[in-house]
Formats: sequence, C-alpha cells, structure tokens
Amino acid sequence: MGKNKKVKWGWTTALLGAASATAAAAIITARPRDPTFHLTSISLNSLKLNLPVPVLDAELILTVHVTNPNIVTVHYSSTEMPIFYAGSLLGSAHIGAGSQAPKSCRHLRLPARLSALELAHHAAKFAADVGRREMVLDAEGDIEGAAKVLWWDHKFRVHVDSHVVVDPVFLDVVDQENKAEVEMFVG
Repeated sequence: MGKNKKVKWGWTTALLGAASATAAAAIITARPRDPTFHLTSISLNSLKLNLPVPVLDAELILTVHVTNPNIVTVHYSSTEMPIFYAGSLLGSAHIGAGSQAPKSCRHLRLPARLSALELAHHAAKFAADVGRREMVLDAEGDIEGAAKVLWWDHKFRVHVDSHVVVDPVFLDVVDQENKAEVEMFVG
C-alpha cells in the first residue's frame, strides 16, 4: 500500500507562507475605498458689489466633513467645484491642494462665490424657494491626486456628486445626498 511520506518544512517555508498571507491581506485591505463628504454648514462671509452691473455676489464658507477610509495618506491638487441652481451655473467652491492622513476625518472650509446675477435669472423660482425655505443646489466635479504606497505614487480621481437642500433664509443644510467614486490609474 501507500507509504507515509514525511513532510519537511523549515523556516524558509514558514516565512514564505507568512509573506504570502501578509501580501494577500494587504491586497484585500489596500483596495481603494470611496471617501465620504458631508456638508455640515454654510456661512455668509461677505456680499460684494459687482460692477459695472450693480449686483451683489455672495461669498460663502462651506464647511465639509471629509473621511479618508483608506490605509494610505492621499495628496490632492486644487480644483474648483461648480455649484448649480435650477440647471444653471450659480458659482463655485474652491478646494485647495492638500493631503489627508489614512483612516482620518477632517473639516475643510471651502470658500465659495455665488452670482446674484445668475440667481436673478431664476427670480420667480428663487422667490418660491424662499417661501418654502428649501433651495436645491447641485455640485459635481473631480478631485485628482495621488496615494503613495511604499515608493509608488498611485494617481487617482475622485468624482463627487452632491445634491443639497438648503434653507435660503438661514443658510441651514436641510438635506443632502453625496456620492464619491474613486478611479485609480495604473502606469
């Protein structure tokens, strides 16, 4: 019948097994995860007279809570996030270049400028929104950057879609739906 074979193992086999298990665990936990964004507050910073057409533009500060669920620090470049009202470009928010530590949360204060002239084009809708105390704003844009893993920089793009309902009288955030999707680039 069959002979019993003795399996020989040594430290080399054990180290290879441990390295394989560690590499598999790193691959499973290192897959990029989508960050989360949550608008926590809006505050009026100033009103500026825009000449030659005498219209006041609003300068706001948007406070956004951002979570990086990934196991690496991410570095991102500056960008402008367009803000839409009733399908028209109302203004934009500036996101400055920066970085965020792994598995961390932080608040970003984003300066935004909204055009009163563009809002005037939707005066009837805006008046109705003020009466209901609900104004719908949408923002959509891409944030690009890199995540460094060991000595490689992995470039990425985060596409952000935000749908926010704001009380136009007190600038309170009533409701919101935010989606962010990470796209990694190889090469």
